[in-house]
This record gives sequence, structure tokens and C-alpha cells, in this order.
Amino acid sequence: MGRGKIVIRRIDNSTSRQVTFSKRRSGLLKKAKELAILCDAEVGVIIFSSTGKLHEFSNTSMKSVIGRYHKAKEEQQQQITSPTSEVKFWQREAAMLKQQLQSLQENHRQMMGEELSGLSVQDLQVMENQLEMSLRNIRTKKDQLLFEEIEELKRKGNIIHHENVELCKKVNHIREENTELYKQVYGIRETDSTNRNVFLTNALSIRDDPHATIHLQLSQPDQHKAPEASLQSTSLGLQLH
Repeated sequence: MGRGKIVIRRIDNSTSRQVTFSKRRSGLLKKAKELAILCDAEVGVIIFSSTGKLHEFSNTSMKSVIGRYHKAKEEQQQQITSPTSEVKFWQREAAMLKQQLQSLQENHRQMMGEELSGLSVQDLQVMENQLEMSLRNIRTKKDQLLFEEIEELKRKGNIIHHENVELCKKVNHIREENTELYKQVYGIRETDSTNRNVFLTNALSIRDDPHATIHLQLSQPDQHKAPEASLQSTSLGLQLH
């Protein structure tokens, strides 16, 4: 699993922008130095940061590179003044690009271990050093990517662990609530069962003993009724034999 493609646009965060500028600037200057050494080229790089700070690199002299640049631009401008000169200019450019392409293809084949018969021991040593440098850079990049992936997996693992802990707490809480509800529901049922058993026991005892005495308690009569009815109601008592 590798990184996603980075969108090339202006970085809004100033801190991230400064860090990226520092990294990219170092990489660019390093590539310019390697190009000058490997290809025996005269290289000059000028960089101005967003704060106006100057950064530059030149394998000879920056003044010499700038002077040579202005001279080459003037020669090109003079050559393009007429249609014939323009055709010749682009013909020379095409021939130069074709030669560069052939040189790059030959270098690529040699890097792949092909067509090495015409190289000397010194050339082979230089090529070996280049391959070892490239291999070190590749291994460094690979280790960096693996380290970043491991850190990302650790971060995701910690998040999942915390989520599991929270879920366990919720499950335990729900289990405790269910236990309390279970106790309340079955406690009420046991109480109702006890009352029902008492009622059934009394009913059975009456059925088994038909001569048992049943006491009836009557409520007080209404005060607005006749006194005779009141006396009869209060003095009433029933007994079954």
C-alpha cells in the first residue's frame, strides 16, 4: 500500500509550505549537483523563497553561468530572425535531441547489464557506484514508506482498541440494566404468586371443611337511612354449620 497521488497546488498551511520548500529545495540542489558531476555540465540554479530569501547553486560560477545564458539567448535570437535560419536552428535542435535520446537509451541498456563490452574497468566502476547509490536511495525510500505504513497501522490499531474498550463498557452497562430489570420483573411475579397461593389455600380449606365458620364484616350503613335498618345491619352476624 503506497501513498496516494499528491495534488500539485499551493499549500495553504504556512508551516507545511515551509517544510515542503526546504525538502524540495534540498532535493533540487542535490539533483543539480549530480547532473553537473555525472554529465560534466555547467549548471546554475537560482531559487527565491516566498519570503524573498535567495538560494543558489553553481558548479562553476553563477556569474559565468548567467553570462553564458545571456550570450546563448542572443545567439538564438539572431538565428531565428530569418525563416532559413529558423529551419536550420530547429534542425540542429532535433539532431541534438536525437543524439541525447540515443545516449540515454545506451546508458539505460548498460544500467540493465547489456552492451558492456566497450566499457573499461574505470567506466564499469563508475557505473557500479551509480547503481549502489541508486540502490541505497531506493532502500531508504522503501524503509521510509514501510515505517510510515507501520505507524499508520499502529495508529489505527490504537483507535480500534479504544473503540473496543468503549463497546465493552456499554455492553457491561446494558447487562447490568438487564439484570436489574430481570430482578424487578421476576420479583413482582414471585410476590403475585405468593398472594395467589394464599388465596387458593383459603379457598381449598373452605371446600375441605364445609362446617368452617365464615366471618363477614359489613360496612357501616348510611347515616341517612332509617335507624332500624342501621341497628339491624350492625347487629348482623352469619355463621355456617
